[in-house]
Amino acid sequence: MTVQATNTATQWLSGAGLRPTRQRVALATLLVGDGQHRHVTAESLFANVQDMGESVSLATVYNTLRAFCEAGLVQEVTVDGSKSYFDTNTHDHPHFYWEDTGTLSDAPADQLKITQVPDAPEGAEIASVDVVIRLRRK
Repeated sequence: MTVQATNTATQWLSGAGLRPTRQRVALATLLVGDGQHRHVTAESLFANVQDMGESVSLATVYNTLRAFCEAGLVQEVTVDGSKSYFDTNTHDHPHFYWEDTGTLSDAPADQLKITQVPDAPEGAEIASVDVVIRLRRK
C-alpha cells in the first residue's frame, strides 16, 4: 500500500462518516486507493487483502462491505440469487456479467434506453431498477 493510496482510502471513509479502522482502511485501499472503480465479491476482496499480508477475516470483509453499502460508498449488484458484487461506482448504470469468467463490468449507460417500467403494486414504490446484461463469448 502506498501512502497516497492509504490517504485516498482514509478520506473516502471519513467523507462517509466511517471511522477509519485498520481493517476498513486496508479494504478501502484495495477498493479505491488507485482512484479506479472496482467490481469485487467479498471472496475476491478477502483474497486480495490476504495477499497484502493483512489479517482480516472473511466475516469482517462481509461486515465491512455491508457498512460501505449502508454509507453509500459501494452498491451491491446481485447477479443470480446467490452471487453479489460490490461496485465502487454508485451512480446508476447498467452492467455486463461475463458468464464464462464470472466477472462484472460497467456497460455504457448512454446506450441504454428504458422507456417505461411497470407500475409498482399498491402500497409500494420503485426504489431502483438494476440492469445486468449477461454475456457469453461466441
